[in-house]
Amino acid sequence: GKRDVEEGSDLEDDDDDDGKPLVRGGQAGTEDSGWKQVHGDVFRAPSFLPLLAAILGTGWQLVTLVVGVVLFAVAGPLHGEVHEERGEVLHAILVCYSLSSVVAGYASGGYFKLYHATTAAGRGGKGATAAGGGATQWQLTMALTVLLLPTVLGGVLAFLNGIALVYGTIFYIPFLVMLKLFFLWVFVSVPLCIVGTLMGRHAKLGGGRGGDPFPCRVNAIPRPIPDDVPWYGVPANLVPFAGLLSFGSIFIELYYILTSLWNYKFYHVYGFLLGVYAILCLVVCMTTIIVVYFCLNAENYLWQWTALCSGGSTALYVFLYSIYYFVFKTSMHGFVQTCFYFGYMSLISLGLGTLCGTLGHWAGSKFVRTIFQNVKVD
Repeated sequence: GKRDVEEGSDLEDDDDDDGKPLVRGGQAGTEDSGWKQVHGDVFRAPSFLPLLAAILGTGWQLVTLVVGVVLFAVAGPLHGEVHEERGEVLHAILVCYSLSSVVAGYASGGYFKLYHATTAAGRGGKGATAAGGGATQWQLTMALTVLLLPTVLGGVLAFLNGIALVYGTIFYIPFLVMLKLFFLWVFVSVPLCIVGTLMGRHAKLGGGRGGDPFPCRVNAIPRPIPDDVPWYGVPANLVPFAGLLSFGSIFIELYYILTSLWNYKFYHVYGFLLGVYAILCLVVCMTTIIVVYFCLNAENYLWQWTALCSGGSTALYVFLYSIYYFVFKTSMHGFVQTCFYFGYMSLISLGLGTLCGTLGHWAGSKFVRTIFQNVKVD
Protein backbone atom coordinates (compact mmCIF):
# COMPACT_ATOMS: atom_id res chain seq x y z
CA GLY A 1 0.00 0.00 0.00
CA LYS A 2 2.93 2.33 0.68
CA ARG A 3 3.92 2.68 -2.96
CA ASP A 4 0.36 3.61 -3.86
CA VAL A 5 0.34 6.26 -1.18
CA GLU A 6 3.55 7.74 -2.54
CA GLU A 7 2.26 7.65 -6.11
CA GLY A 8 -0.89 9.26 -4.84
CA SER A 9 0.97 12.13 -3.21
CA ASP A 10 2.91 12.68 -6.46
CA LEU A 11 -0.37 13.00 -8.30
CA GLU A 12 -1.52 15.56 -5.81
CA ASP A 13 1.53 17.75 -6.18
CA ASP A 14 0.64 19.45 -9.46
CA ASP A 15 -1.78 22.03 -8.09
CA ASP A 16 -2.44 25.43 -9.61
CA ASP A 17 -1.96 28.64 -7.62
CA ASP A 18 -5.19 28.35 -5.65
CA GLY A 19 -4.18 24.90 -4.43
CA LYS A 20 -6.95 23.24 -6.42
CA PRO A 21 -5.72 20.10 -8.19
CA LEU A 22 -5.43 20.59 -11.95
CA VAL A 23 -7.62 18.28 -13.96
CA ARG A 24 -5.56 16.47 -16.56
CA GLY A 25 -7.03 15.87 -19.98
CA GLY A 26 -10.47 16.96 -18.91
CA GLN A 27 -11.32 13.82 -16.95
CA ALA A 28 -11.10 14.13 -13.18
CA GLY A 29 -12.25 10.57 -12.62
CA THR A 30 -9.25 8.67 -13.91
CA GLU A 31 -6.46 10.47 -12.06
CA ASP A 32 -8.13 10.62 -8.72
CA SER A 33 -9.80 7.26 -8.76
CA GLY A 34 -9.81 4.87 -5.85
CA TRP A 35 -9.42 5.72 -2.22
CA LYS A 36 -8.86 9.47 -2.66
CA GLN A 37 -12.43 9.86 -3.86
CA VAL A 38 -13.82 9.03 -0.44
CA HIS A 39 -11.83 11.52 1.66
CA GLY A 40 -15.05 13.34 2.57
CA ASP A 41 -16.75 10.21 3.89
CA VAL A 42 -14.03 7.99 5.25
CA PHE A 43 -14.29 9.43 8.77
CA ARG A 44 -18.07 9.38 8.83
CA ALA A 45 -19.45 7.78 11.98
CA PRO A 46 -20.19 4.06 11.46
CA SER A 47 -23.74 2.79 11.79
CA PHE A 48 -24.70 1.43 15.24
CA LEU A 49 -21.97 3.57 16.83
CA PRO A 50 -22.79 2.71 20.50
CA LEU A 51 -22.63 -1.02 19.75
CA LEU A 52 -19.35 -0.72 17.85
CA ALA A 53 -17.85 1.39 20.63
CA ALA A 54 -18.92 -1.20 23.21
CA ILE A 55 -17.49 -4.10 21.17
CA LEU A 56 -14.19 -2.28 20.76
CA GLY A 57 -14.11 -1.44 24.47
CA THR A 58 -14.67 -5.10 25.32
CA GLY A 59 -12.01 -6.05 22.77
CA TRP A 60 -9.38 -3.82 24.33
CA GLN A 61 -10.32 -5.25 27.70
CA LEU A 62 -9.73 -8.76 26.37
CA VAL A 63 -6.40 -7.74 24.82
CA THR A 64 -5.28 -6.41 28.21
CA LEU A 65 -6.65 -9.50 29.94
CA VAL A 66 -4.78 -11.97 27.69
CA VAL A 67 -1.50 -10.08 27.99
CA GLY A 68 -1.90 -9.84 31.77
CA VAL A 69 -2.74 -13.51 32.29
CA VAL A 70 -0.06 -14.85 29.94
CA LEU A 71 2.57 -12.61 31.55
CA PHE A 72 1.42 -13.84 34.97
CA ALA A 73 1.83 -17.42 33.80
CA VAL A 74 5.21 -16.74 32.17
CA ALA A 75 6.38 -15.20 35.45
CA GLY A 76 5.27 -18.38 37.23
CA PRO A 77 8.71 -19.26 38.64
CA LEU A 78 9.02 -15.72 40.06
CA HIS A 79 5.99 -15.99 42.30
CA GLY A 80 6.58 -19.48 43.59
CA GLU A 81 4.82 -21.89 41.28
CA VAL A 82 6.74 -23.42 38.42
CA HIS A 83 3.71 -25.30 37.10
CA GLU A 84 0.61 -23.17 37.48
CA GLU A 85 -2.32 -24.75 39.22
CA ARG A 86 -5.47 -24.34 37.17
CA GLY A 87 -6.96 -22.41 40.05
CA GLU A 88 -4.17 -19.86 39.95
CA VAL A 89 -4.67 -19.08 36.30
CA LEU A 90 -8.41 -18.71 36.87
CA HIS A 91 -7.67 -16.40 39.77
CA ALA A 92 -5.41 -14.29 37.58
CA ILE A 93 -8.09 -14.15 34.89
CA LEU A 94 -10.70 -12.89 37.37
CA VAL A 95 -8.41 -10.23 38.85
CA CYS A 96 -7.24 -9.03 35.42
CA TYR A 97 -10.82 -8.97 34.14
CA SER A 98 -12.09 -6.84 37.01
CA LEU A 99 -9.23 -4.37 36.81
CA SER A 100 -9.15 -4.09 33.03
CA SER A 101 -12.74 -2.79 32.99
CA VAL A 102 -11.18 0.66 33.14
CA VAL A 103 -9.64 -0.05 29.75
CA ALA A 104 -13.00 -1.11 28.31
CA GLY A 105 -14.72 2.05 29.52
CA TYR A 106 -11.92 4.31 28.37
CA ALA A 107 -11.70 2.77 24.89
CA SER A 108 -15.44 2.78 24.24
CA GLY A 109 -15.95 6.27 25.67
CA GLY A 110 -13.09 7.71 23.66
CA TYR A 111 -14.19 6.01 20.44
CA PHE A 112 -17.77 7.17 20.85
CA LYS A 113 -16.66 10.74 21.49
CA LEU A 114 -14.42 10.70 18.43
CA TYR A 115 -17.12 9.68 15.96
CA HIS A 116 -20.14 11.20 17.66
CA ALA A 117 -18.79 14.60 16.65
CA THR A 118 -19.23 13.67 12.98
CA THR A 119 -22.89 12.61 13.30
CA ALA A 120 -25.74 15.03 12.67
CA ALA A 121 -26.61 15.09 16.38
CA GLY A 122 -23.01 15.73 17.35
CA ARG A 123 -22.63 18.53 14.81
CA GLY A 124 -25.79 20.30 15.87
CA GLY A 125 -24.61 21.04 19.39
CA LYS A 126 -20.96 21.99 19.12
CA GLY A 127 -19.53 21.92 22.61
CA ALA A 128 -22.75 20.65 24.12
CA THR A 129 -22.50 17.00 23.17
CA ALA A 130 -24.91 16.01 25.91
CA ALA A 131 -27.71 18.02 24.30
CA GLY A 132 -30.68 15.74 23.68
CA GLY A 133 -29.65 12.74 21.57
CA GLY A 134 -26.06 12.83 22.75
CA ALA A 135 -26.92 12.05 26.37
CA THR A 136 -29.00 8.96 25.68
CA GLN A 137 -26.43 7.68 23.17
CA TRP A 138 -23.74 8.13 25.81
CA GLN A 139 -25.69 6.19 28.38
CA LEU A 140 -26.42 3.48 25.82
CA THR A 141 -22.71 3.16 24.99
CA MET A 142 -21.79 2.96 28.66
CA ALA A 143 -24.49 0.38 29.44
CA LEU A 144 -23.52 -1.78 26.46
CA THR A 145 -19.86 -1.68 27.44
CA VAL A 146 -20.69 -2.71 31.00
CA LEU A 147 -23.14 -5.44 30.02
CA LEU A 148 -21.95 -6.97 26.75
CA LEU A 149 -19.33 -9.48 27.89
CA PRO A 150 -20.83 -10.42 31.31
CA THR A 151 -24.30 -10.99 29.83
CA VAL A 152 -23.07 -13.39 27.16
CA LEU A 153 -20.77 -15.10 29.64
CA GLY A 154 -23.42 -15.30 32.36
CA GLY A 155 -26.07 -16.51 29.93
CA VAL A 156 -23.99 -19.41 28.63
CA LEU A 157 -22.74 -20.38 32.09
CA ALA A 158 -26.26 -20.29 33.56
CA PHE A 159 -27.51 -22.50 30.74
CA LEU A 160 -24.68 -25.02 31.29
CA ASN A 161 -25.26 -24.92 35.03
CA GLY A 162 -28.91 -25.70 34.50
CA ILE A 163 -28.03 -28.73 32.38
CA ALA A 164 -25.43 -29.91 34.91
CA LEU A 165 -27.93 -29.66 37.77
CA VAL A 166 -30.68 -31.47 35.86
CA TYR A 167 -28.32 -34.30 34.91
CA GLY A 168 -26.70 -34.34 38.34
CA THR A 169 -23.09 -34.04 37.16
CA ILE A 170 -20.31 -32.59 39.28
CA PHE A 171 -19.41 -29.87 36.79
CA TYR A 172 -21.82 -27.19 37.87
CA ILE A 173 -20.66 -23.94 39.47
CA PRO A 174 -22.01 -23.67 43.04
CA PHE A 175 -24.53 -20.90 43.73
CA LEU A 176 -22.27 -19.14 46.24
CA VAL A 177 -19.46 -18.92 43.71
CA MET A 178 -21.90 -17.38 41.21
CA LEU A 179 -22.93 -14.89 43.89
CA LYS A 180 -19.33 -13.96 44.65
CA LEU A 181 -18.62 -13.43 40.95
CA PHE A 182 -21.72 -11.28 40.66
CA PHE A 183 -20.61 -9.10 43.58
CA LEU A 184 -17.10 -8.85 42.14
CA TRP A 185 -18.66 -7.63 38.90
CA VAL A 186 -21.07 -5.15 40.53
CA PHE A 187 -18.64 -3.62 43.01
CA VAL A 188 -15.35 -3.68 41.09
CA SER A 189 -15.94 -4.09 37.38
CA VAL A 190 -18.94 -1.81 36.80
CA PRO A 191 -17.66 1.24 38.73
CA LEU A 192 -14.26 0.95 37.03
CA CYS A 193 -15.94 0.73 33.64
CA ILE A 194 -18.01 3.85 34.34
CA VAL A 195 -14.91 5.72 35.56
CA GLY A 196 -13.12 4.63 32.39
CA THR A 197 -15.99 5.86 30.17
CA LEU A 198 -15.96 9.26 31.87
CA MET A 199 -12.18 9.47 31.45
CA GLY A 200 -12.48 8.54 27.79
CA ARG A 201 -15.22 11.10 27.36
CA HIS A 202 -13.08 13.95 28.66
CA ALA A 203 -9.81 12.84 27.09
CA LYS A 204 -8.17 14.97 24.40
CA LEU A 205 -8.26 12.70 21.36
CA GLY A 206 -6.67 12.84 17.96
CA GLY A 207 -4.40 15.63 16.89
CA GLY A 208 -5.51 17.13 13.60
CA ARG A 209 -5.33 20.76 12.57
CA GLY A 210 -7.17 23.16 14.81
CA GLY A 211 -8.21 20.57 17.35
CA ASP A 212 -9.96 18.52 14.66
CA PRO A 213 -9.52 14.82 15.49
CA PHE A 214 -9.45 13.71 11.83
CA PRO A 215 -7.15 14.65 8.93
CA CYS A 216 -10.11 15.17 6.54
CA ARG A 217 -13.42 16.97 6.99
CA VAL A 218 -16.58 14.90 6.71
CA ASN A 219 -18.96 16.00 3.96
CA ALA A 220 -22.53 16.80 4.89
CA ILE A 221 -24.02 14.49 2.26
CA PRO A 222 -22.79 10.88 2.05
CA ARG A 223 -21.48 9.74 -1.34
CA PRO A 224 -23.23 6.85 -3.03
CA ILE A 225 -21.19 3.65 -2.94
CA PRO A 226 -20.71 2.25 -6.48
CA ASP A 227 -22.16 -1.19 -7.22
CA ASP A 228 -20.08 -2.22 -10.22
CA VAL A 229 -16.93 -3.18 -8.36
CA PRO A 230 -14.69 -6.23 -8.98
CA TRP A 231 -15.12 -9.19 -6.61
CA TYR A 232 -12.15 -8.12 -4.47
CA GLY A 233 -13.81 -4.78 -3.77
CA VAL A 234 -16.72 -6.44 -1.98
CA PRO A 235 -16.03 -6.71 1.78
CA ALA A 236 -17.99 -9.97 2.12
CA ASN A 237 -15.58 -11.69 -0.28
CA LEU A 238 -12.44 -10.44 1.45
CA VAL A 239 -13.35 -11.03 5.09
CA PRO A 240 -13.14 -14.87 5.03
CA PHE A 241 -9.63 -14.76 3.52
CA ALA A 242 -8.40 -12.43 6.24
CA GLY A 243 -9.69 -14.80 8.91
CA LEU A 244 -8.14 -17.82 7.23
CA LEU A 245 -4.68 -16.22 7.23
CA SER A 246 -4.78 -15.28 10.89
CA PHE A 247 -6.19 -18.69 11.81
CA GLY A 248 -3.27 -20.29 9.96
CA SER A 249 -0.85 -18.50 12.25
CA ILE A 250 -2.32 -19.94 15.49
CA PHE A 251 -3.53 -23.27 14.14
CA ILE A 252 -0.85 -25.53 15.64
CA GLU A 253 -0.82 -23.86 19.04
CA LEU A 254 -4.61 -24.10 19.13
CA TYR A 255 -4.33 -27.88 19.08
CA TYR A 256 -2.22 -27.88 22.25
CA ILE A 257 -4.50 -25.41 24.00
CA LEU A 258 -7.58 -27.49 23.20
CA THR A 259 -5.78 -30.63 24.34
CA SER A 260 -4.92 -29.01 27.67
CA LEU A 261 -8.54 -27.88 28.04
CA TRP A 262 -10.37 -31.07 27.10
CA ASN A 263 -7.92 -33.96 27.38
CA TYR A 264 -6.55 -33.04 30.80
CA LYS A 265 -2.96 -32.51 29.79
CA PHE A 266 -1.27 -29.57 31.47
CA TYR A 267 -0.17 -26.61 29.39
CA HIS A 268 3.25 -25.22 30.29
CA VAL A 269 4.75 -23.38 27.34
CA TYR A 270 3.38 -19.95 28.15
CA GLY A 271 6.40 -18.17 26.69
CA PHE A 272 5.70 -19.79 23.36
CA LEU A 273 2.04 -18.81 23.73
CA LEU A 274 3.12 -15.18 24.15
CA GLY A 275 5.08 -15.45 20.89
CA VAL A 276 2.13 -16.97 19.05
CA TYR A 277 -0.12 -14.20 20.42
CA ALA A 278 2.32 -11.58 19.07
CA ILE A 279 2.38 -13.25 15.65
CA LEU A 280 -1.42 -13.43 15.64
CA CYS A 281 -1.65 -9.69 16.41
CA LEU A 282 0.74 -8.89 13.55
CA VAL A 283 -1.04 -11.08 11.01
CA VAL A 284 -4.48 -9.75 11.97
CA CYS A 285 -3.25 -6.16 11.62
CA MET A 286 -1.66 -6.79 8.22
CA THR A 287 -4.59 -8.68 6.69
CA THR A 288 -7.09 -6.09 7.94
CA ILE A 289 -5.09 -3.25 6.42
CA ILE A 290 -5.14 -5.04 3.06
CA VAL A 291 -8.90 -5.61 3.26
CA VAL A 292 -9.54 -1.98 4.22
CA TYR A 293 -7.33 -0.77 1.38
CA PHE A 294 -9.16 -2.86 -1.21
CA CYS A 295 -12.52 -1.61 0.06
CA LEU A 296 -11.44 2.04 -0.02
CA ASN A 297 -10.10 1.52 -3.54
CA ALA A 298 -13.54 0.30 -4.56
CA GLU A 299 -14.81 3.63 -3.13
CA ASN A 300 -16.52 1.86 -0.26
CA TYR A 301 -15.86 4.06 2.77
CA LEU A 302 -17.70 1.90 5.32
CA TRP A 303 -14.46 0.46 6.63
CA GLN A 304 -15.11 0.35 10.39
CA TRP A 305 -17.36 -2.70 10.55
CA THR A 306 -15.42 -4.31 7.70
CA ALA A 307 -12.19 -3.98 9.69
CA LEU A 308 -13.84 -5.41 12.80
CA CYS A 309 -15.26 -8.37 10.86
CA SER A 310 -12.10 -9.14 8.95
CA GLY A 311 -10.18 -9.44 12.22
CA GLY A 312 -13.03 -11.23 13.95
CA SER A 313 -13.55 -13.78 11.17
CA THR A 314 -10.70 -15.75 12.78
CA ALA A 315 -13.26 -16.84 15.36
CA LEU A 316 -15.33 -18.62 12.74
CA TYR A 317 -12.37 -20.79 11.74
CA VAL A 318 -11.50 -21.47 15.38
CA PHE A 319 -15.04 -22.67 15.98
CA LEU A 320 -15.01 -24.86 12.86
CA TYR A 321 -11.68 -26.31 14.00
CA SER A 322 -13.16 -27.03 17.42
CA ILE A 323 -15.95 -29.04 15.74
CA TYR A 324 -13.32 -31.06 13.87
CA TYR A 325 -11.39 -31.53 17.14
CA PHE A 326 -14.54 -32.68 18.94
CA VAL A 327 -15.38 -35.28 16.31
CA PHE A 328 -11.91 -36.69 15.64
CA LYS A 329 -9.72 -36.01 18.67
CA THR A 330 -11.90 -36.39 21.73
CA SER A 331 -13.96 -39.32 22.89
CA MET A 332 -16.79 -37.17 24.19
CA HIS A 333 -20.37 -38.27 23.72
CA GLY A 334 -23.76 -37.68 25.25
CA PHE A 335 -25.81 -34.53 25.67
CA VAL A 336 -24.05 -33.01 28.69
CA GLN A 337 -20.51 -33.31 27.34
CA THR A 338 -21.53 -31.99 23.93
CA CYS A 339 -23.27 -29.01 25.50
CA PHE A 340 -20.32 -28.21 27.75
CA TYR A 341 -17.80 -28.54 24.96
CA PHE A 342 -19.65 -26.33 22.50
CA GLY A 343 -20.76 -23.87 25.17
CA TYR A 344 -17.21 -23.20 26.26
CA MET A 345 -15.82 -23.31 22.71
CA SER A 346 -18.34 -20.75 21.49
CA LEU A 347 -17.34 -18.49 24.39
CA ILE A 348 -13.65 -18.91 23.53
CA SER A 349 -14.30 -18.26 19.82
CA LEU A 350 -16.38 -15.17 20.59
CA GLY A 351 -13.69 -13.83 22.88
CA LEU A 352 -10.96 -14.45 20.35
CA GLY A 353 -13.06 -12.89 17.59
CA THR A 354 -13.70 -9.75 19.62
CA LEU A 355 -10.01 -9.50 20.47
CA CYS A 356 -8.78 -9.96 16.88
CA GLY A 357 -11.51 -7.72 15.50
CA THR A 358 -10.44 -4.94 17.85
CA LEU A 359 -6.81 -5.28 16.83
CA GLY A 360 -7.86 -5.28 13.19
CA HIS A 361 -9.99 -2.20 13.63
CA TRP A 362 -7.14 -0.42 15.39
CA ALA A 363 -4.71 -1.23 12.57
CA GLY A 364 -7.28 -0.22 9.96
CA SER A 365 -7.93 3.13 11.59
CA LYS A 366 -4.21 3.86 11.91
CA PHE A 367 -3.79 3.01 8.22
CA VAL A 368 -6.73 5.15 7.10
CA ARG A 369 -5.47 8.12 9.09
CA THR A 370 -1.97 7.73 7.70
CA ILE A 371 -2.95 7.62 4.03
CA PHE A 372 -5.45 10.47 4.30
CA GLN A 373 -3.00 12.64 6.23
CA ASN A 374 -1.14 13.41 2.98
CA VAL A 375 -4.12 14.02 0.71
CA LYS A 376 -4.42 17.71 -0.14
CA VAL A 377 -8.05 18.73 -0.27
CA ASP A 378 -9.12 22.18 -1.37
